[in-house]
Amino acid sequence: MRVVILGGAGLMGKGIALDLLSEQSEDVTAVVVADSNKKALSGLNEAIQDKRFSVFHIDVREADAVRDILSEAQVCINAVPTFAGLQMDIFKASLDAGCPYIDLGGMGIYTQKQKDLHPLWQDAGLSAVLGCGADPGMSNVLCKAVAEKLDSIENINLFWAGKIVGPDSPVLIPLYNIYTLLAEYHNSSWQFLDGKLREQPAQSGHETIILPEPFGETEFMFSQHSEPLTVPFAKGIAEKGINEMTWKLHLPEQDDRIWKSLVKAGFGSFDEPVDLNGMKVSPGELLSAVISRNIERNHERLPEQEDYQIHFAVGHGECGGLPTTVRATVTSVPDEFFSEYHDAGTSMNASIAAQLLVRQEGQAGVFSPEEFFDVSRYFAELKKRRFKITLDVCTDVPV
Repeated sequence: MRVVILGGAGLMGKGIALDLLSEQSEDVTAVVVADSNKKALSGLNEAIQDKRFSVFHIDVREADAVRDILSEAQVCINAVPTFAGLQMDIFKASLDAGCPYIDLGGMGIYTQKQKDLHPLWQDAGLSAVLGCGADPGMSNVLCKAVAEKLDSIENINLFWAGKIVGPDSPVLIPLYNIYTLLAEYHNSSWQFLDGKLREQPAQSGHETIILPEPFGETEFMFSQHSEPLTVPFAKGIAEKGINEMTWKLHLPEQDDRIWKSLVKAGFGSFDEPVDLNGMKVSPGELLSAVISRNIERNHERLPEQEDYQIHFAVGHGECGGLPTTVRATVTSVPDEFFSEYHDAGTSMNASIAAQLLVRQEGQAGVFSPEEFFDVSRYFAELKKRRFKITLDVCTDVPV
């Protein structure tokens, strides 16, 4: 299997490549990272010493160049940030090249536009699966696992929380792409409530849940994500009468304060240029450059910290005529196995999705993860990577 990772020269792309080339993966013959950042490509090429790995300099804005490199690939992983605005162009170039496709896009900005092209992919006999990281991606599969245990569904509520244990860092290290973080705190979101998609204000929908240590009492909020746009409409879920499906976020307390403050300062409108001494400057690009420079200059000041993550879906409905609650949980505990990966959840899940897509023949079109992946096969891949999975079913039996 030959995999091309577009826009993969950053830490996320490195993590995807590492998992594809690891002993947890099978039948991967070549991994190519294609990016416009020559310096980052060079560093990545030095960091990954595997004869199956190579890098390629490309401008992903050039459709012909993208088609050319994808024409010999078994799968395209689009790791270009959603807010670069190139998702549809790359999506169409992959179709033109006859290459199966996955992306990491989770904000729901392009989801419906991509789904509208389902007939074209179906006619071409090709598969595309959208939003294949941890959230979305693995989170969608968690929802499917919950739905399969219920005969009828009232609601499925999806949550993600991160927890940093250790000394406070004097340097801001974003947990993931800063544009995504700013959007999650600044933008309104669409949630499936009372049987319809309804727009909710940014940082609304507060809910506190008691979680196992080290999380404890954890407050969640709505944020912009794609899962509510696909899960309640998926086959196997929609026909069970689902009335509510939501996605909620909790960042570590220190990060939560920072991103709220940056949004208050105006960085939420990260793509609206400001005039600075006669020059047009994007607030997002400026912030990203300053953060990157600060990390590079102060790398030696970073303290030892442990990063815990929990993903869980809770569903309510009926099974066998009885009121039933189902909870599916995936947790990652920091250890040496995860130490090489930046955001292991997203990078490992993108690798899993790419491999399962190639193995699964005969399902052509454009799909969300809960429509495409088999729960048992997906969970087996997670277990190989030391994620901890629980699936609990609680039936309320009348006394």
